[in-house]
Amino acid sequence: MQHGRPPPTQQIVPAQRAWPAVLGDVPPLAPAFSSRPETGPGLVAELRPGQVTVLAAAPGPDGSGRPSAGGEGKTQLAAALARSLWQAGSVDLLVWLTAASRDAILAGYARGLVAVGAGDTHRDAGTAAARFMAWLAGTGRPWLVVLDDLTDPADAAGLLPTGPSGSVLITTRLEPAALSGPGRRVIPVGPFSRREALGYLTTALSDYPDQRIEALDLAEDLQCLPLSLGLAAAVIIDRGLDCRGFRARFAERRIRQARPDGDDTDAAALTVSVGLDFLDQLPPAGLARGVLALACVLDPAGIPVSVLTGPAAVTFMTGERAGEAGVQLARTALTSLARLGLVMIDSGSAERTIRVHPVIGEIIRQLLPPPVFGEVTRAAADALLEAWPQPDPAPPLTLALRDNTASLLRCTGDLLWGPKAHPLLMRAGDSLERGGLTGPAVHYWENMIKVSDRLLGPSHPQSLAARDRLAGAQEKAGLASDAISSRKRSLEERERMLGPGHPDSLTCRSHLAHAYLAAGQVTEAIPLYEQALAGREWALGPQHPDTLTARHDLASAYSSAGRLADATAIFERSLADQERALGPDHPDTLTARNSLAAAYRSAGRLKEAIPLYERNLAGRERVLGPDHPDTLTARSSLAYAYRSAGKLRDAIPLYQRTLADRERVLGPDHPDTVASCGNLAATFYLAKRLKDAVPMYERTLRDCERVHGHDHPETLTAQGNLASAYMSARRLAEAIPMYERALADCERVLGADHADTLTARYNAGSAYLSARRQADAIGVFKRTLADCERVLGPSHQLTETVRESLAAISG
Repeated sequence: MQHGRPPPTQQIVPAQRAWPAVLGDVPPLAPAFSSRPETGPGLVAELRPGQVTVLAAAPGPDGSGRPSAGGEGKTQLAAALARSLWQAGSVDLLVWLTAASRDAILAGYARGLVAVGAGDTHRDAGTAAARFMAWLAGTGRPWLVVLDDLTDPADAAGLLPTGPSGSVLITTRLEPAALSGPGRRVIPVGPFSRREALGYLTTALSDYPDQRIEALDLAEDLQCLPLSLGLAAAVIIDRGLDCRGFRARFAERRIRQARPDGDDTDAAALTVSVGLDFLDQLPPAGLARGVLALACVLDPAGIPVSVLTGPAAVTFMTGERAGEAGVQLARTALTSLARLGLVMIDSGSAERTIRVHPVIGEIIRQLLPPPVFGEVTRAAADALLEAWPQPDPAPPLTLALRDNTASLLRCTGDLLWGPKAHPLLMRAGDSLERGGLTGPAVHYWENMIKVSDRLLGPSHPQSLAARDRLAGAQEKAGLASDAISSRKRSLEERERMLGPGHPDSLTCRSHLAHAYLAAGQVTEAIPLYEQALAGREWALGPQHPDTLTARHDLASAYSSAGRLADATAIFERSLADQERALGPDHPDTLTARNSLAAAYRSAGRLKEAIPLYERNLAGRERVLGPDHPDTLTARSSLAYAYRSAGKLRDAIPLYQRTLADRERVLGPDHPDTVASCGNLAATFYLAKRLKDAVPMYERTLRDCERVHGHDHPETLTAQGNLASAYMSARRLAEAIPMYERALADCERVLGADHADTLTARYNAGSAYLSARRQADAIGVFKRTLADCERVLGPSHQLTETVRESLAAISG
């Protein structure tokens, strides 16, 4: 076995795609960890590439057949396996993810795509997750993905990667049947055997053999459950007891807490109760229970230490405002909790430092009186919000904060909604959107609206704000019709409550117009934009910033509708107003200038557009600096204007600089960088510099396949562009297969009748004609003409082009 690797206790995202790599926080092994020689499932020997292995809950000791409550050590077994494979050099990629929610898995996979160097952070998380699973399926590097504590099989649906080089390991408290299926090996995990339990206590209490008297009896009292044995051993060691003394306390507690129906109280609950008695003897006296209560409503997979030592946590624990002394009290309390095994401190993780076993968390929550539970809920939400900076921190901390918020919501139900909705609820949903988790964000806001409508009413500001957020998430997810419906409902509610001329109503009307415009329904959007502008001019005045924004929005809608004269006139006025009200270098002024330049360019007024683009670039460089993304976009826009005007000698250097700067600033896998490569290739092509154009087109296609995937529209376009470049360079042997590949992919992805598919088919026929394959060309042209006449109509430009080509070759 090799031991040259560092232990997998930190989130290691490979820089420069270094290998091997760890993604996520592998939990530390418990003191006196047992490899379970009798009941252990032999995971290392049985793990097979391409297989999903599930460690599920075995039936409980009550004989009912129901799964046990947990505490059998499934996560510990998985952690031991992961560490063993890592240290032996058996895996190049180890991914450990908390699977408490679907968005946690998606976010983890999106980070995995970046970690392996196959994507960027600027994509939808669902798309990135699919790309990451595709990478796992195709890589030759050995990998292991662990999904720890899966609570709902639906969360992992479609998210279990397969491939010849790796395996998936799942831990869950669900019963085995819940996750059985083809290609899965489900292993029920129960308590230790009597011999294993005795061995565990013997190892844990090895420093003081006298403490082991009646160890086997204690193991039987605790039903050989690993969690209970670990808690008991920690108390015995820290408090200088022995097994006999712990048994006496346990028996006394069992009698005191006996249930009316005669059934025994759960052994784990009794063990925790004994530990809590000793907790009050440790410093800070009487305060550690408050920190434990907070931890038990947060994420069992790990809590940032800043959450439990911040002002809100300290105030809840001590009743006083936090200071340095309070922070030290909180840290001391956490140390005391760890001494008794009630929490685990993972010093190797900065984001998930404090861990509480789910079973312990459930036991503590059941002990809290309802009024105290409400106080704990509010304090935990305050603590999370305090520790959550804006904008979102680095992905590992953001994910940990989201997971902790999700755990808080699961544990506390509606408590965060009274007497008013806690702002943490909005922060968590906004974070999902910012993280590219569009699907989970839509689901989150839908649930928010249901709860808010039920508790506060549909007209409450909180309900209206949630509906606005839902519409925004739906727009980002491409759910145009749903977004329009949500925007309509928001507008109706605000007009009913506030009146049509209220600023909030006007804003809602603009949002609805945006939704229509995003859906391509320009006819419906323009009247709403006109109404919003008129309302803002009346209510706020013609020079108010919101009025200027409304005027700019209307001009953009006119431009989208092809009403360039109307758009240009408004853009000219908007620019003059912005310069007068805000100054020439204000960001809104720069945006207005760029919009006017784009309108001039669209109208063919390039002599007027280019000076504006030049001035806009100079302003961006002066205000934002040469490397700001908006400056890079301004440079690319000016290059495009030069190219449109036929000034290719001016365009090429700008495109070259833009590509180099985006590679340096954004990275080679950013979509804007890939687009810059394609723009430069196209400009070389127009300049008839085919020796430069072809390699750039080849690179663009490779980058599109890597960043966007093989089925993305940008990738399909890159295939057609490269084929055309090959054709122009008279490289028919390469052009024809590329045209055929582009056609096959268009038919598969877009369908046989899509306009791009028809164009690709015509291009393939033209390539056959150039290669003197006349019969093939005629056959393709005939089919394309029939499809064009049926789909596009006999007068469409493509239909006429195909008809003329067929007539020329047939005649």
